[in-house]
Amino acid sequence: MTDQTTVPAPDADGPDPQGPGLRTVVGASAAGTAFEWYDFFIFGSLTTIIARHFYADVGEATSYILALLTFGVGFVVRPLGALAFGWFGDKTGRKTTFLVTITLMGVATVAIGLLPDYGSIGIAAPILLLLMRILQGFALGGEYGGAAIYVAEHAPARSRGFLTGWIQTTAAAGLTGALVVILGTRAVLGTEAFDEWGWRIPFLLSAVLLVVSLWIRLKLHESPAFKRMVAESTERQAPFRESFATWKIGKFVLIALVGIMFAQGAVWYAGYFYTRFFMERVLKVEVATVDMLILAITVASAFLYVFFGWLSDRVGRKPVMVGGMVLFLIAVFPGFHALTQAANPALAQAQSSAPVTVIADPGTCAVQFDPVGKTAFASSCDLAKNVLSNAGVSYDNLAAEPGSLAAVRIGTIEITSVEGAGLDPAALSAARADVETRIKAALTEADYPTTADPDRINLIAVFAILMVFMVAATAVYGPQAAALVELFPTRVRYTAMSLPYNVGTGWVGGLLPAASFALVAWSGNIYFGLWYSVGFTTVATLVAILFLPETRGRDLDRIGQD
Repeated sequence: MTDQTTVPAPDADGPDPQGPGLRTVVGASAAGTAFEWYDFFIFGSLTTIIARHFYADVGEATSYILALLTFGVGFVVRPLGALAFGWFGDKTGRKTTFLVTITLMGVATVAIGLLPDYGSIGIAAPILLLLMRILQGFALGGEYGGAAIYVAEHAPARSRGFLTGWIQTTAAAGLTGALVVILGTRAVLGTEAFDEWGWRIPFLLSAVLLVVSLWIRLKLHESPAFKRMVAESTERQAPFRESFATWKIGKFVLIALVGIMFAQGAVWYAGYFYTRFFMERVLKVEVATVDMLILAITVASAFLYVFFGWLSDRVGRKPVMVGGMVLFLIAVFPGFHALTQAANPALAQAQSSAPVTVIADPGTCAVQFDPVGKTAFASSCDLAKNVLSNAGVSYDNLAAEPGSLAAVRIGTIEITSVEGAGLDPAALSAARADVETRIKAALTEADYPTTADPDRINLIAVFAILMVFMVAATAVYGPQAAALVELFPTRVRYTAMSLPYNVGTGWVGGLLPAASFALVAWSGNIYFGLWYSVGFTTVATLVAILFLPETRGRDLDRIGQD
């Protein structure tokens, strides 16, 4: 028998009868989260233009790198947002917290659209831009956990995976919305006007979306599980201490991070972002074609999140997620080789018929990766490798006698490099141009293409290959929200699940493009960067198989009571 202060438990087949319907709960949560992903992605999609407006005095290459680093800051601060809003959500409630996160994200995004550029206020412009990006990442760190938990705590156990799967679609929806708005605005205004001032419109549009999202979310009630916990709890809550300083729950934080989120960060970001980098920089596919392909797979894969969430309600969270990890590990190397064959068959043919080898003293060779654009790369080895790296050409390394000049062998052609160390800037520039001219001429003679021939791109094959990666990514991501929610008790759920989620996506996933490129530059092999994703996914697969419990159907109110 219950007293008058006890909130009645929801029926096993539905949410709290006193609260909103499931459609309203799912729709409001998903719409708000999609809006936040839209805000997050428009910055990344407009990086080139932002670089010109906010980092105008450092040169084109360095300004682009600085804009990319500004974009990356949003990933780095996400775990901080997870800690702050996780604690807030566990102490004050789910609804209040995700009202705060969506407001913070919206205000920061609109502010970017209003910021004066470098030509108007100088160094203050990039500083303010960086601050707004930090606020965006901080807000997103608290958004996902709140939305996933809110839906899960309303959903009946038998359809928890299916209903939280709608939250998982929001990243794809946000990316799609960002691309559509940007492409539409550019088409209406024209490229020149868009680059000059029209780029601000997608950011300013967030003001309208913010008002709509807030109006929808204000109509929601607090989740029934949180209300029952508040009514029945007699202990003081300590989300940080209980989540991270006690082994009883802390071990599941580690399992969630390593066994689920390592894979999500590696597999999802490889499928969406590294494939884009690989097609643009390595395979030299035209940017417009790459945008079209990414938009196509994003739309085509959106329903898969919900499907795999539904499937996890039938067969379990663990087998679906592990299945996605295993599929990725099986497909990744053959898939990227096949992608080369389908997107740039001339490159694949040249690599087979005229392999490239750099013959050099290993002590004179630096890693061809420079995130700030300041390294000279002046040795004979560096000059040769720099040309090959910029051309997206894969090469093997062969050790030469100490002190000898580096040489590049392309099929049967051999080009001797020039030693640039110690030369003055003008002489070094001339030496670099000479080495570049001779190597590129040899590459052309060996039938290495400078760009992918649009008429030879097999778009259907490329789409099919990319969709294999999307199937793997959505299988890992679709059941993820339900699995994370079901690992932790209500009193610490927001804190305990938000930190591993945002470390996995923000750090493992967010650093994937740069780290993978560094591996390619270090090895000379265009496929070597895939080992970043393979390493994290392999570790996640083993941990998930050995330590991740099956959580399907768990009673959210009883977790942690046993």
